[in-house]
Amino acid sequence: MEISGNTAFYAGLSTIQTGQNRVDQAAGQIASTVIERSQSSQSSESQVDRLRSVDRSQEADLASNVVEMSQGKFQVELGAKVAKASDEMLGTLIDTYA
Repeated sequence: MEISGNTAFYAGLSTIQTGQNRVDQAAGQIASTVIERSQSSQSSESQVDRLRSVDRSQEADLASNVVEMSQGKFQVELGAKVAKASDEMLGTLIDTYA
């Protein structure tokens, strides 16, 4: 009997990687938003009035990026649980010491 790669284990690892990518992307977008805000805070008073409408949309983007980070965190945690459960099941289904 030939055993190829454990598909559930690799699915868990893939989920972990996808979650990490989601967190990295959201964190990068949050960081760029903070940099843009600090640059706009050095603007003149007339520009500040015009930028206030932009700030509202950036706040919505910031909130959605925080949600994306949370989803990525949960995705990594669940992927780790799948990989761990798969690894534990392989040892119980096959007696490697026999």
